[in-house]
Amino acid sequence: MGILGSRFQSPSQGPEEAVEVTGAGRKHGCECKKRKRNAQCDCESEQEEDDAILDTPRRQKLKSTSRYIYQTLFLNGENSDIRICALGQEWNLHKVYLCQSGYFSSMFSGSWKESNMMEISLEIPDQNIDTEALQVVFGSLYRDDVLIKPSRVVSILAAACMLQLDGLIQQCGETMKENISVKTVCGYYACASIYGLDSVMKKCLEWLLNNLMTHQNVDLMKELGADVMEQLIQSSDLFVMQVEMDVYTALKKWMFLQLNPSWDGPIKQLLADADAWLCKRRTDLCEKEPFLNTEEGEPFCSVFKHVRLQYIINDLASARILERDNILPPDWLMAVYKNQWFAMLRTEFDNDNGPQEANKEEFELSSMRCGRKLTKDGDYCWRWTGFNFGFDLLVTYTNRFILFKRNTLSQPCGGAVSLQPRRHLAYRLRLASFDARGKPVCSRSTGYQLLTLEKDQEYVVMNLDSRLLTFPLYVCCNFLYTSSQSDHRPDSPETESSTRSVS
Repeated sequence: MGILGSRFQSPSQGPEEAVEVTGAGRKHGCECKKRKRNAQCDCESEQEEDDAILDTPRRQKLKSTSRYIYQTLFLNGENSDIRICALGQEWNLHKVYLCQSGYFSSMFSGSWKESNMMEISLEIPDQNIDTEALQVVFGSLYRDDVLIKPSRVVSILAAACMLQLDGLIQQCGETMKENISVKTVCGYYACASIYGLDSVMKKCLEWLLNNLMTHQNVDLMKELGADVMEQLIQSSDLFVMQVEMDVYTALKKWMFLQLNPSWDGPIKQLLADADAWLCKRRTDLCEKEPFLNTEEGEPFCSVFKHVRLQYIINDLASARILERDNILPPDWLMAVYKNQWFAMLRTEFDNDNGPQEANKEEFELSSMRCGRKLTKDGDYCWRWTGFNFGFDLLVTYTNRFILFKRNTLSQPCGGAVSLQPRRHLAYRLRLASFDARGKPVCSRSTGYQLLTLEKDQEYVVMNLDSRLLTFPLYVCCNFLYTSSQSDHRPDSPETESSTRSVS
């Protein structure tokens, strides 16, 4: 970022260093060149030693020169030819250094009145910029490296954007991406949105998709705005723990905190207090209108619309909670009930045995989202609750393998089970473990897959490397059990299980 260091060049540098000049300028090479190649040339080794000796003080001199420039020209302001005033503070600087900034380069090179002024006052409209940030940014013009503290990165980024310092802007972005945590993610996302750092916004969203459900946090829920929450809830990449009902429950807690920001309590008490608040509100106001239809609830509609209700009403206890809460408009629920009823009829009477063709768009929008936390290494076997059109899928983790099994007769099941010879399934399974700041330590994904299973058949979904596993381990799955409404075909005459990737 400093520019003076590049102007100094040792007179001994250049291609002439490899030859010797004698007498009246006559050049000759090393006499050892005339010897046989298998003989060692002492002159070459001596030359290398001389180069090594010469290189060491040269590097030290450049380093000390950089410090000298920063101390003498920037901190002490010696030989200054311009004074910059901003936020009640003055800096005695140098135009040749300021021209590294696009802001000042335009100012000094054009016909602006400031090009000939000895003192310039800067208007700072951005509230994120303070004098400490300006000190760092101005100082970066006089040195080659800048230490950016994560707690100061937003202010420094704001000042760097104002002065159009692309290198410093990029360094701020890298600092933000390396320091995303529950305390910084919302602030970093908002800052990146203001200053156009798309890569930082993407990284923040990835962090939130991984941690919103796996590591629920009261302060984070208070900070999250509706626009960001909407992006998270509609994504098929959301790391859901348990089932879709838990997404609805998380939104209910988030909505309560948005409307009651002074609430202060443990995360375990949050759901009970949110339910009590909704109940008291209905009782006190004698209100039968769904909450999202009220003026107070209307801002949350866009978020709740992305809850995949078809995977909530397939469980009786969850459907009853939806009715009790009276948050969602009845027409939302009626549309979902109707679609699920027809999907069940297609499965039973129209030979719909599941998706047989790749439809990534439908998978992104409509797949069932569910997950499980494995606290330590061991043997696990589970199923996610809800009626899935007779497809009773058992998931097993054992000996570093994850298996799917289509259960029909071998294990007891509380609901109806399809006895069709073959059923098709679209799925994606992801594994991840996280460090204390929520950053993935290890992760694996199957990608989108299509799978055909016969009755009581098992299929190895993933074989894991024990050296890469860290517990607790989070398992997240996406499923589609039925084909799209526009794709109804008789079952294909396959006799063996098959799987294929979705491109």
